[in-house]
Amino acid sequence: MLWVAVIGLVMTVLAVAVAGRRVMYLFRLATVGPPAPERIDYARTHVGDEVKAQLVEVFGQKKLLKWTPSGIAHFFVMWAFFILLTVYIEAYGAIVQGAITGTPDFHIPLIGTWGVLGFLQDFIAVACLLGLVAFAVIRVRNSPKTLGRDSRFSGSHLGGAWLVLFMIFNIIWTLFLARGAAAANGNFPYSSGAFVSLALGDVLPASPVLEEIALLLHIGFMLVFLIIVVNSKHLHIFTAPLNVLFSRRPDGLGGAPEMRVDGKPVDFEDEDLDPERLGRGKIADTTWKGFLDFYSCTECGRCQSQCPAWNTDKPLSPKMLILDQRDHAFKVAPYLLAAQGGVEHKDTDVLALLDKPLVGEEGVIHPDVLWSCTNCGACVEQCPVDIEHIDHILDMRRYQVMVESSFPSEAGVMVKNLENKGNPWGMSETKRADWIEELDFEVELVDEKMPEDAEYLFWVGCAGALEDRAKKTTKAVAELLHIAGVKFAVLGPMEACTGDPARRLGMEYLFNMLAQQNIETLNEAGVKKIVATCPHCFNTLANEYPQLGGTYEVVHHTQLLAKLVEEGLLTPVTPIEEKITYHDPCFLGRHNKVYSQPRDIMAKVPGVRTQEMHRHKDRGFCCGAGGARMWMEERIGKRINTERVDEALTTDPDTVSTACPFCMVMLGDAINEKKNSGAAKESLEVVDVAQLLIKSVKGPS
Repeated sequence: MLWVAVIGLVMTVLAVAVAGRRVMYLFRLATVGPPAPERIDYARTHVGDEVKAQLVEVFGQKKLLKWTPSGIAHFFVMWAFFILLTVYIEAYGAIVQGAITGTPDFHIPLIGTWGVLGFLQDFIAVACLLGLVAFAVIRVRNSPKTLGRDSRFSGSHLGGAWLVLFMIFNIIWTLFLARGAAAANGNFPYSSGAFVSLALGDVLPASPVLEEIALLLHIGFMLVFLIIVVNSKHLHIFTAPLNVLFSRRPDGLGGAPEMRVDGKPVDFEDEDLDPERLGRGKIADTTWKGFLDFYSCTECGRCQSQCPAWNTDKPLSPKMLILDQRDHAFKVAPYLLAAQGGVEHKDTDVLALLDKPLVGEEGVIHPDVLWSCTNCGACVEQCPVDIEHIDHILDMRRYQVMVESSFPSEAGVMVKNLENKGNPWGMSETKRADWIEELDFEVELVDEKMPEDAEYLFWVGCAGALEDRAKKTTKAVAELLHIAGVKFAVLGPMEACTGDPARRLGMEYLFNMLAQQNIETLNEAGVKKIVATCPHCFNTLANEYPQLGGTYEVVHHTQLLAKLVEEGLLTPVTPIEEKITYHDPCFLGRHNKVYSQPRDIMAKVPGVRTQEMHRHKDRGFCCGAGGARMWMEERIGKRINTERVDEALTTDPDTVSTACPFCMVMLGDAINEKKNSGAAKESLEVVDVAQLLIKSVKGPS
């Protein structure tokens, strides 16, 4: 056995050295860019949250198990890596003990002869084999060669995936060969439990040479697999837990992250601020968390399969957005690391590669890819390793908008309106209170301070105050609060856009200006609690204003109305005999996890029959308005709002309901097109959940 020990240990040292060298290379590359101290600070101060995330997402595989067949297969293959570590302890122990005593009958102290452990080892190995079969079937059935763009593996590096499946298969069959040979030779530590290994021991010949060769084969395949892993997309085996550890909590949705330079929030009043460093213009501007995203991508395509842009034939694939950056990073890495070490490059080709822009006609990411994103969050929601695609997109947009002044021309009108009038439509601020005149009761306007008896500030929002369809929701909510006896006040002309369209466009400076103006108004008025009808306003006020010192208790109107109905302060009485399908607004649902309250309200309205669309809740399909897309023309592929309405029409609804003014506009426009073509019935309309509720509470007018 001495020769076995020598070969085994030499192989191990060489493989670990090669893998270790690669790991150090990856670490150096990841730390080329700016720091991200906020990630470490959060993980250090929220240990409980991070432990829970590891248990639920890494060990529990929560996100993967949403995709049942592949999720179950991955669950068993992943746990095979953990449990079969004990087999490698046994294998190395057998090699060393065999070299010392001549008998490789090693067992792990204390637990090494328990039949339960032997059973668990064999069971998870068999389950892993079945998982490999499932993966192979899934990849064949979803092959891009037959499905094209409809395959979630479209664009993935397929050869590497098959190689890894082959290597895992080799590890498992050599594992059983080594254990079976040990059992045949009387060196196996388990007398029961290990059902496959013991059965093989009954049929294999008693041969020490077979056992020795099997041990070397098993260890050898494992070591080759280790080298392949650190040089392939399966690096995620090691980096995914780290990516989960340092991801934003509760997830990468909700509020957009602050813009940072050298790890510090940007102060736009700082005279020393270098505008060229705003956002991300080159791969070297990527933080180590961004590189961790690159390393962790499994190329599974779940993000791609859920992306509204990709599903409507646009060039954006969240998966390819990450992979294209990763491939470019690896291509430029040797020169980037050399430059970091003080080497001055003079070769024009090398300099061109180092200076290659992230976004551009000749860049890593085409502008059409960048501007197709609606910030809906479907990619982040579905990613099993917590990659934050939207953060990448926003950082690149920030550079394009504030440094390059390069963005869709239509959005420029919106930006000018925000700068000059404080709303995207460019209407006078005096019109913000016009809707109040259409009510038959008084609505208090804030005059410097919140009225003492007002519990909530009703944040009406630009759409709710200025867009005719959204005004109906505004008036319905105001009436419902009045009926329920909830005292509220509005800012009227003192209210300005929250800045959401500017921030999602990448115009961080304008967002800061609008946000600070509103925060000053709210703080001076003594506002504590806010109710908002627009999910974009709701998200910005609740999740982004605290970054600038504006912390309030913010609720969406569906949350408050559901509470009032539950408490009996609002009672739906008049039946609404309609079949209704509900559309989840992205910034209410995925970004803020408000799924139940709108449905709870509809469930309390007599006569309403609800029918869910195929894609709903966390897999809901975007209306196409987020990410400042509301103010950009959709020129590529099918319109996202048309795709969503086509899905809604499959439920044969009398009404489409939602809880967002942007969604009402987008879905309403698509439905009107369908009516004009005769594809939808004339009576079909889009209404807010609050409009359904007021109709039932008040009865026929």
